[in-house]
Amino acid sequence: MKIKSMELFKVPPRWLFLKVTTDDGIVGWGEPIVEGKADTVRTAVEEMSEYLIGKEAGNIEDLWQVLYRGGFYRGGPILTSAISGIEQALWDIKGKRLGVPVYELLGGAVRDKMRVYVWIGGDKPSDVAEQAKQKVAEGYTAVKMNGTEEMEWIDTHAKVEAAVQRIASIRDAVGYGLGVGIDFHGRVHKTMAKVLMKELEPYKPMFIEEPVLPENNEALLEIARNVSTPIATGERMYTRWDFKGLLAQGGVDIIQPDLSHAGGIWEVRKIAAMAEAYDVAVAPHCPLGPIALAASLQLDFCSPNAFIQEQSLGIHYNQGSDLLDYLTDKAQFGYEAGFVKRLTGPGLGIEVNEEKVREMAKIGHQWRNPVWRNADGTVAEW
Repeated sequence: MKIKSMELFKVPPRWLFLKVTTDDGIVGWGEPIVEGKADTVRTAVEEMSEYLIGKEAGNIEDLWQVLYRGGFYRGGPILTSAISGIEQALWDIKGKRLGVPVYELLGGAVRDKMRVYVWIGGDKPSDVAEQAKQKVAEGYTAVKMNGTEEMEWIDTHAKVEAAVQRIASIRDAVGYGLGVGIDFHGRVHKTMAKVLMKELEPYKPMFIEEPVLPENNEALLEIARNVSTPIATGERMYTRWDFKGLLAQGGVDIIQPDLSHAGGIWEVRKIAAMAEAYDVAVAPHCPLGPIALAASLQLDFCSPNAFIQEQSLGIHYNQGSDLLDYLTDKAQFGYEAGFVKRLTGPGLGIEVNEEKVREMAKIGHQWRNPVWRNADGTVAEW
């Protein structure tokens, strides 16, 4: 079962898909992408393919070790995302060859269904109460929203009050039965994060995500001492070595590795096991496409400390194309009452509509995140 070919497809709205085919005709799909850097990751995958073509597709651990450790420079978003998509495709191939879902190869299922949350509010949060009511009516039990617009190092209490009023409006509209994750998106510097989290605490957020940038994770312990709200982070961290120090520090309650960025399915399973040893929950980051979501769910179904899954259906980024458009069977994820049923198909458990992928790859995309500036003209975190 040698790797025969690797083909990449840049498809709307902002995704990159990888098709890996073996010499005996088995096809595996992966999603190697850094949002806004699709062409850069494409080049990294193509460079790695020079080593991979002709290698045994089933030797996933060995291939991962070579791709990660075989170069003098390693890690980071581009190289690790390239490896992640390749690794997903290899697990898809292995599962299809053996006729079982990937989670069966990683210890078996620990749950029958996985809770998911849905995005509301857009890039600059607005109309969140009405959207929350709509999502509750659709059966969701949890939502996530951006907490603020751009924030300066030391900002006004007017912006703090606006953030508080947004979640207050959700609680007034639907009560406390709905989980509400609030994403600071790394937009908030340490001092303002402490202020915001203290003010938001009475409204019982499900978690606060990326209260500070990952390069400032040392601040999490100080923030955690002042509030009881669970703190989540990890979408911009790569491999178990990045997570090692964070977990040992003890300032995080939920880690959010992205299976298209952090090293793939098996690497994130290792990270999840590390987190379990520190009594920390896992909520994989996934505002991406259907292949990344399928990989995330395979991880969720075999990881006891995975408690909720992000997914991008209807997210504000998905303009012109959405999560289910690239699947042959749009019911494969089985959304029901805020949960996704356990996938039972072999490999990643989905069937990619290759005809649709090829059609949309002719359109492609040039997605870039916006550049934000503060009132004084300085660059703000997006």
